[in-house]
Amino acid sequence: MGAGPAARGAASPVLEVRGLTVAFGGGRRRAPVPVVRGVDLALRPGEVLGLVGESGAGKSLTALSLLGLAPPGARVGGSVRLLGEEVLGRPERELAGLRGRLIAMVFQDPLHAFTPVLRVGDQIAEALRIHERPRPRRETALRRAVELLDLVGVPQPSRAARALPHQLSGGMLQRAMIAMAVANRPAVLVADEPTSALDVTVQAQVLEALAAARRETGAALLLVTHDLGVVAGTADRVAVLYAGRVVETGPVEAVLCRPRMPYTLGLVGAVPRLDARVPPTPVPGTAPAPGTGGPGCPFAPRCPLAEPECRTAEPPLTGVDSPSRADASAPDAHKAACRRIPEVRRRTAAELFGRPPEPPDRDGTPGGTPGGTAAEPSARPPARPTAPRAATPDGAGADTARADAAERTPAGPAVPAGPAVPAVPAVPAVPAGPWRLDIAAPAHAGRPAGLSPDTARGTARGTDGGTAGGTTPGTGGGAVADVVLRVSGLGRSYRAPGFRQRRVPVVRAVEWVDLEVRGGQTLALVGESGAGKSTTLREIASLAAPQAGRVEILGQDTALLSRRAARELRTAVQLVPQDPVSSLDPRMPVGDIVAEPLHAARVPPAVVAARVPRLLSQVGLRPADADGYPHHFSGGQRQRIAIARALAVGPALLLLDEPVSALDVSVQAGILDLLLRLKRELGPAYLLVSHDLAVVRQLADRVSVMYAGRTVETGGVAEVFGRPHHPYTRALLSAVPLPDPVAERSRRRIVLPGDPGAAPPTASGCGFRARCPVQAVLSAAQRRRCAEETPHRRAAGPAAGHTVSCHFPHDSRLAHDSRLPDDEGPGPVRRP
Repeated sequence: MGAGPAARGAASPVLEVRGLTVAFGGGRRRAPVPVVRGVDLALRPGEVLGLVGESGAGKSLTALSLLGLAPPGARVGGSVRLLGEEVLGRPERELAGLRGRLIAMVFQDPLHAFTPVLRVGDQIAEALRIHERPRPRRETALRRAVELLDLVGVPQPSRAARALPHQLSGGMLQRAMIAMAVANRPAVLVADEPTSALDVTVQAQVLEALAAARRETGAALLLVTHDLGVVAGTADRVAVLYAGRVVETGPVEAVLCRPRMPYTLGLVGAVPRLDARVPPTPVPGTAPAPGTGGPGCPFAPRCPLAEPECRTAEPPLTGVDSPSRADASAPDAHKAACRRIPEVRRRTAAELFGRPPEPPDRDGTPGGTPGGTAAEPSARPPARPTAPRAATPDGAGADTARADAAERTPAGPAVPAGPAVPAVPAVPAVPAGPWRLDIAAPAHAGRPAGLSPDTARGTARGTDGGTAGGTTPGTGGGAVADVVLRVSGLGRSYRAPGFRQRRVPVVRAVEWVDLEVRGGQTLALVGESGAGKSTTLREIASLAAPQAGRVEILGQDTALLSRRAARELRTAVQLVPQDPVSSLDPRMPVGDIVAEPLHAARVPPAVVAARVPRLLSQVGLRPADADGYPHHFSGGQRQRIAIARALAVGPALLLLDEPVSALDVSVQAGILDLLLRLKRELGPAYLLVSHDLAVVRQLADRVSVMYAGRTVETGGVAEVFGRPHHPYTRALLSAVPLPDPVAERSRRRIVLPGDPGAAPPTASGCGFRARCPVQAVLSAAQRRRCAEETPHRRAAGPAAGHTVSCHFPHDSRLAHDSRLPDDEGPGPVRRP
């Protein structure tokens, strides 16, 4: 936090932005395309202003324009005053003298911001020597660079100063960039997504480094981010951007806890919560592309409260507490650009945008009344008018009508699953059960050799959260779901590529992993980068003999599978990759991409032709989208295509590799809702790899925490998140920011020293001991035990299946500081 409210209100702004506009293109026959449209911002000394919004809202372009770094061809207008002096329109030579001295930037990707052939310390010293007068000697500047690296928490700063950029981890390099930014004690820091690609523990370190740098220099901070949790814990005020314009601004607690703009309310409601299992509410539709919006409010096509006036004139920012005035005089006033503020005041996100209706019946009719109308029409998302088509500047031929159906609430198909598709009598709408294909297919496509029909049918259909204890839902807790996947003692090591193989050290990616997934259940693998999560997933997906340990899928040991049996068993295991762009062939239509697994399973062509439209409808796309190509679709749509392809053969097990990590929060909420609905309808088991513990909280039944290639804690989500026993689990949970300013600032954060995977693997003892916060309170004998004896799995409490691999799981003095409430705890506060 910056200075107190009174001090900030009295101080004049160090940065004042008025009517900032950025446009591209334009010529004789076409007008420039506006991307940033009249942004007003004010930043006072020591203050933190958060700039939030979805991708494409104009956040990064706004930040770059403040430093005169807008891309070539951009037409920048308005006013940017830094310490009372105008910045826009100055010659490049004068702007270069301001950057780093009065205003500095922390870029999103530090590896591309540093010069790759110069040492990190030399680059920080160069920033000092350019701006300081009298110019310091090189040795003096290098000593100061080491001091700055130490200030921002870089371990072994002297060694880091001598390293090249690629020799440092992402977290260390981001902290080094912060050190360079504050080297000349600027008045304003601009941080563009400084934590977007980092683990939560490294994110906590970077945020602590930013706080330390601000305390040292007294700089104001403009924080550009999509993470509302980071804003809640860091910012004093927040400005929400939509379609290039500020649509709500005010104190962070007022905006995040009492939003008055429907878009802000939807943005907050779409964030997965770590502290309660409350399904996020997807916001229907997508933001308009630059230059395609109408004359009215750009959010009107997605807003359930829109009225005719909203589509004719864009509303100005209005004081929330005094709606009669067009603007509020107080600089910290809570303002929103909406005509329906009184109506928004009485709604929650779920009430405004609607809870998803019940999943459709097996005949494709939506749940509720026989006519397909939901039992509670008010709970369904409102219908949207069809937007006109518009060509995009990149010539991709983007179809606005297709994008209109892109990220709508996926609780039900975008079109009804039954009547919209020509009926084929012999083909059911969806696979009748996980993995077994009840279609007119060759006999060998039904199940792997050696499996009985009952075993091949495999899994009981589960309900969300109902299988955490291993029982089949709907059976009164008496029946136990069949085991779909069992991994015991999995190990994997490899040698890094090199000329002299004998001298290359062996890298132990996975040392010992145990996990079990039952039918209809979701197990999440969580941990920092380098913990071995993706390697574990690849070992399972390979259906080959593991290097160490045992992998069983539907009772079949993968080490004993013949080539034919492995090919047939592959139908039971499908993968949804992290990046659908790289996994979708850009030369194939979507229909062919979705049909590819069916062709590989030798399903008859007539059956494939009938099934593909139903699969697209099932994941919230239109059957007509089968003719499009991947580049025609948004990121959320491409992820839906990847899910449809994985579901094509009715798998028993879906491997989800960070399925929502690259998506905006509103799109992410739609994909999460889709995955939950598909699990209810089809009952596949999910093995989810994710670094986002809030996503795990909403989607998973059980969780397995990994560190340095080992499983350190396993159990139900409620038990592990509510009563964590391993110090690493407690640190992970404490590092996840909550999108609630009051709750976030009342928590104690455990900042782990060092970076993930920085320490070499240990031959014996606990691999976490070098970073363990409990080590400081242990006796010498206990520390010796941690150093010499590898901890093995033990029961962590009365809850069945909750285990921990730690010598002293109950001795931590930090247990009560990072504990989260159980599922029965309080949910999001109802809006007043």
